[in-house]
Amino acid sequence: MAENHRFCFILDRLRSAHNTGNIFRIAEAVGASEIIACGYTPAPPHPKLEKTAMGTDKMVPCRVFPTSAEAIKALRKEGYKMILAAEPGDDRDFAWVREYQFPLAIVFGNEALGVSQEALELVDGKVSLPMAGSKASINVGNAAAAIAYAVVSKTGSVFDKGECKC
Repeated sequence: MAENHRFCFILDRLRSAHNTGNIFRIAEAVGASEIIACGYTPAPPHPKLEKTAMGTDKMVPCRVFPTSAEAIKALRKEGYKMILAAEPGDDRDFAWVREYQFPLAIVFGNEALGVSQEALELVDGKVSLPMAGSKASINVGNAAAAIAYAVVSKTGSVFDKGECKC
């Protein structure tokens, strides 16, 4: 069951070690199987990440890839069935995802640039959070929390060491 219900975060060129540390805390809170740091995304060991992660950087496994596209290709070879990109815009939101397929990965992009075009061409779909404001922008860590808990809410699941408690 653990292999079939993996859920991971792919971080595509995040600039901030604080945001990355925050996402480690979120991943640990929902029981994600791992974080994949791509490009120049800070990865453990890193002093600023460590401070923000509050120990979760030692609890959640982390792999590093040169690009998010390479990470996506590796996850496909490992049997990931659904890989989504969290991208702002249009009318996309989590409502369109009727059923998640596991293993599941979600790509979170650079705070200013978003998910790389190369990675966007490899994902199964794009999701965004509905936004009523004119700025339509929230912190990547906040987006990761909202999206992770949307997965938990829709699946009725919390993940524990890669295992879905359905």
